[in-house]
Amino acid sequence: MFEAKRLHPAAILFNLIKTVREFLFAIVLGFITFRDESLLYFVLIVAALLIIFIAGSVLTWYRYTYRIEDDELRIEYGVFIRKKRYISKNRIQSIDLTSGVIHRILKLTKVQIETAGTGTGAEASLSAVKLDEGEALRKELKSKATQSADDAADMSEEPAEQPGPSRKISFKRLFIAGTTSGGVGVILALAVAAFSELEQFIPDRFFDDTIEWVVGLSVLILIVIGIFMLILLWLLGIAGTMIKYGNFTITKNDDELFITRGLLEKKQVTIPLKRIQAIGIQESIIRQPLGYVTVFAEIAGGSMDKGEDFSSILFPIMKRYELDKFLETFLPDYAGIQRELTPLPKRALKFYILRASVLFLLILAAVAIFIPTFIWIPLILLLVGGLLLGWLSGIKMPALISRAGRLTIRHRF
Repeated sequence: MFEAKRLHPAAILFNLIKTVREFLFAIVLGFITFRDESLLYFVLIVAALLIIFIAGSVLTWYRYTYRIEDDELRIEYGVFIRKKRYISKNRIQSIDLTSGVIHRILKLTKVQIETAGTGTGAEASLSAVKLDEGEALRKELKSKATQSADDAADMSEEPAEQPGPSRKISFKRLFIAGTTSGGVGVILALAVAAFSELEQFIPDRFFDDTIEWVVGLSVLILIVIGIFMLILLWLLGIAGTMIKYGNFTITKNDDELFITRGLLEKKQVTIPLKRIQAIGIQESIIRQPLGYVTVFAEIAGGSMDKGEDFSSILFPIMKRYELDKFLETFLPDYAGIQRELTPLPKRALKFYILRASVLFLLILAAVAIFIPTFIWIPLILLLVGGLLLGWLSGIKMPALISRAGRLTIRHRF
């Protein structure tokens, strides 16, 4: 650890992929612009850029070194401008290991280091190191500052640290999480966006023939196709959830939580307990009648690289009655957060109804002016959507309690 090391040569590939991804929009735009008469020139330009990208990736890998010295992680990088970054052990808040598909094939991992005040990205990221080196690096950086030889000898005689409480999600719960995740809407939106981008590449004749074929189908066949597409999107949502949270395990070790998850991309996330600012309990409109909740934590100084902005999922899905035992085991300071909640006064209901009805009132006014024949549609939406949602948001959900230096709030989006 005290000698300067380079990343694994696979980092060249990761640097190349990152660079190509950054220029992908410009490459696609250039292909659309020059795909007719100047296609040959475009291919030559892309080939030249690819050579430059490869050379830059190799130089970036060669000039990037890291080592641990004097209780600091010292990183030196830069091709033309040499940069140095020294990260003290005392500033490090968490060290995460992420292994994508390529990483796992080559037995590598990506090490991400976050410090206090980390913003949209990690303080340092080692894109490709051997798995055993990554684990050794994390162990070394998590150790305290260098102690005297006598203290080190005393510590070596102490018994090994016993593992803390742990909980792993079952396959059944993981399947339920995917079934009730509501990912169909997200996948549908992505599919529509992708189709709108690919539409310009589809030949006009093929597109017109397809539209005529769809129009010629009977209503029953269209309904069957629509149901089939919804089922397919639903299955894709289940698969996405199971791939993301497969083998989800949370373990408590002393003053930190250790989370491992992912089937294709394996992630190992460390959350110091002192950085947890709040605990959230989320119930979607699908999971609430079934009694399932998702537990997440708001992390102080977290980075958006985690994937959930500044939140981290502590457990994807569990029964509501299991919540108290889970918090007592892993976060005893937050146990009992759903007890003795005081609802808001009834006079607050008019505010919630008004807020939920504003959009429907605007639609009602627009329809009344331009197409008054269909005014019954936004009127039904106003009564069912605005008033019902306002009543649910204003009376059934909001509640709060402030006790022992802690504020608990319940609300509905």
